[in-house]
Amino acid sequence: MTEPQQTFYDAVGGGDTFHKLTAKFYEEVAKDEVVRPLYPEEDLGPAERRMRMFLEQYWGGPRTYSDERGHPRLRMRHSPFRIGPIERDAWLRCMHTAIASIDDSVLDDAHRAQLVDYMEMAANSMVNSAF
Repeated sequence: MTEPQQTFYDAVGGGDTFHKLTAKFYEEVAKDEVVRPLYPEEDLGPAERRMRMFLEQYWGGPRTYSDERGHPRLRMRHSPFRIGPIERDAWLRCMHTAIASIDDSVLDDAHRAQLVDYMEMAANSMVNSAF
């Protein structure tokens, strides 16, 4: 009998890694003059939790996001916010900084590249304005 294939979530250290990733991301968001105004909440904690739950589920971890919030519907959830190339690029700077902060012993080159590719694809798909 073959063992089930390890998920990305498990391969990169599970919840601890995604907690570190989202904590660093929102630390960067809080300092960013372009991205921070896109978050209507004064406290970024709930947004951090939602992103962490989404990413954990997407990468093969617990399905808490869907259990609590239903289908992700990322474009729909982001449609109220004007997201143009400037906002996308600022968001990606925050995310690239967060990804770079994860130790190489936890996130090897292949997994790091996979995560970066996904984040870039996701950020590009959220753009809803030419300006």
